[in-house]
Amino acid sequence: MFGVVFIAGWLYSTLTQQRNALVGQHGLQAFLFLVLGIYFIWFWSRGGQTVAMRAWHLRVVDAQGRPVTQFRAALRYLAAWLWFLPALASVHLLGLDHSTGAIFGAMTAGIAGYLLLARLHPQRQFLHDILCGTRLVTQRPAPRTPAAQPAGDA
Repeated sequence: MFGVVFIAGWLYSTLTQQRNALVGQHGLQAFLFLVLGIYFIWFWSRGGQTVAMRAWHLRVVDAQGRPVTQFRAALRYLAAWLWFLPALASVHLLGLDHSTGAIFGAMTAGIAGYLLLARLHPQRQFLHDILCGTRLVTQRPAPRTPAAQPAGDA
């Protein structure tokens, strides 16, 4: 993800000739939201796994275990922002936008609450997966078979 965000940020600042990080920050945020959406939707609808999900042996499938369509992947991407939106909205509504501690505390509490909701669900599904009709499954790689011994070795 770091590489995707870094290249997207560089591309945005080059195309817009942005010289100061605070000038045009909302445009950059919208651009990164779009780029990350393309990243996740592409990988989820083309094999069900991002690069990190391959390392963790996780795959996104629909409720019947089939590959996810682009539409369903887009819904999942948008709904996954439920991890962060309540905490960010509460910080904004309380006027604590410029307090790093308040933002960090609200995000930590929001993520912990979201994880607790998944823990309480009978199938341990996240809210965004329930809403979108998707689920995460574990997909272990096929076990390696030992290489055949050469004919002359015994």
